[in-house]
Amino acid sequence: MWWRPWLPACLAWGCVAALCGSRGLCPAPNASRPQPGQCPRRRAAELCAWALSSDSLLDPFPVDVIQENYVRNVRNCIFSVVYPTPFKSRVRLVAVSKDVLESILDLDISVKGSPDFLEFISGGKVIFGSVPLAHRYGGHQFGSWAGQLGDGRAHLIGVYTNRHGERWELQLKGSGKTPYSRNGDGRAVLRSSVREFLCSEAMHHLGIPTSRAASLVVSDDDVWRDQFYNGNIKKERGAIVLRVAKSWFRIGSLEILAHSGELDLLRRLLDFIIQEHFPSIAMNDSNRYLEFFSTVVSETANLISLWMSVGFAHGVCNTDNFSLLSITIDYGPFGFMDSYDPDFVPNTSDDERRYKIGNQASVGLFNLSKLLQALKPLLDPRQKQLASQILEGYGELYHSRFTELFKTKLGLLGENENDNYLIAFLLKIMEDTKADFTMTFRELSEITADQLKELHIPEEFWALQDLGKHKLFSEWVTMYLMRLNSNTGDSDAKRRTRMATVNPRYILRNWMAESAVEKANLNDFSEVELLEQVLQQPFQRQEAAERAGYSLRPPAWARHLKVSCSS
Repeated sequence: MWWRPWLPACLAWGCVAALCGSRGLCPAPNASRPQPGQCPRRRAAELCAWALSSDSLLDPFPVDVIQENYVRNVRNCIFSVVYPTPFKSRVRLVAVSKDVLESILDLDISVKGSPDFLEFISGGKVIFGSVPLAHRYGGHQFGSWAGQLGDGRAHLIGVYTNRHGERWELQLKGSGKTPYSRNGDGRAVLRSSVREFLCSEAMHHLGIPTSRAASLVVSDDDVWRDQFYNGNIKKERGAIVLRVAKSWFRIGSLEILAHSGELDLLRRLLDFIIQEHFPSIAMNDSNRYLEFFSTVVSETANLISLWMSVGFAHGVCNTDNFSLLSITIDYGPFGFMDSYDPDFVPNTSDDERRYKIGNQASVGLFNLSKLLQALKPLLDPRQKQLASQILEGYGELYHSRFTELFKTKLGLLGENENDNYLIAFLLKIMEDTKADFTMTFRELSEITADQLKELHIPEEFWALQDLGKHKLFSEWVTMYLMRLNSNTGDSDAKRRTRMATVNPRYILRNWMAESAVEKANLNDFSEVELLEQVLQQPFQRQEAAERAGYSLRPPAWARHLKVSCSS
């Protein structure tokens, strides 16, 4: 295969070991080297004791036959081989996720002080076993087919199989141009990269399926952005996030093949995805594509329900941003609601409010319909009919999961025919009073039933005090307390403990991220570090977070903050 001899000579094991020197776990050049993807017995303190592999992605598929890196229409492949473009200026480490490094990548946290590690995560060094790739995909953007899209500023730098046997794909974002860059420069800026790093980790610790962020670096390279698409172009700094996920395949990965008529490759890719990531589906099952679709429909309904349960709006729910593994990927102009508002839109460029938070479930249905459209060339008439029936069941799946999650948020046990009304009633008075979404549920987790019964809302429960201004609040409280009394074998203490484990006290509010970005622009990364630590334990009261005001009413200036798609 042509890409093997094409690899730079410095990928030879002896050269990689020499780069690390003779410290720690570094073997001599003639020592037994780890096989690609094989994990060390202990966490590696040096990169030379650690390896990646690209074989599992290269061997099953044809690769782009053009080796040159220029923007073009690509056909008959899944990936193009293309190397990251290192920054020209000094690179600084902004943040790392200790959890990702140690629990997923088997790297000791001390590796963050290594020059080799900094070079690796900034795209300046290729690890043994890695063949950097850019993925070809298409997608529907804001409801219309956009044609070829692809990894325009991201490089999939290899697959790592850790000591638990988990397979993780590593991707650099902001690492330079690829054949899919279109009119872009291949870079990401510090502003959006801080947000992606923090939100990836925050979502994980909230219990929501997501890609993870291992590290964030910033350079002094100039990157020009029109942040709000208003003609005001500003100079920003280039940054790179090292992201990891079980897979980066998305609905658009299949769409581009179906639209291009590359049906043999479509079948091969789909079989690969099923075999690697859907172990419950038998590869010899003639209905395996139907089973795959059914699983994705169910898991997508679950994912969007989880988003709604924490007030998260993705911002750009295009089919190229929807994972086939139903994890949250591609953090752009996302936002967590402050005041409850079903019309909340975090993306200032979404003029038609297509991706407002209250429309996410419907957008999920639209995206799944496009997935089915891509699968149809591989289905027989009977399977097509069954697949349509599966899609019709999406709404019920979503409603059921949404209700289940909000019942849990309210501490409700068992079944009651009035539960849906109780939830809807609360959301309506939250909307009317513009009550804070996160803290309303959190404070309901902390206030006692007796305090509620007497309508005695302590001053510290500022979100409930806002809610209490509604003329129907007392009526809702009466209904709520009656419903809690029907919980079998429950107590108020148990109820509050239970609710406190599902209703976060801290989320990544827009103003918090903006404050961290402003400091990071001055090379003060302390607030990025603080937020990353706080958001690891979103359900526990933390002194540092309280001192920073992370559970207080958002400041007035936060209402005027805007989030842009330009990143």
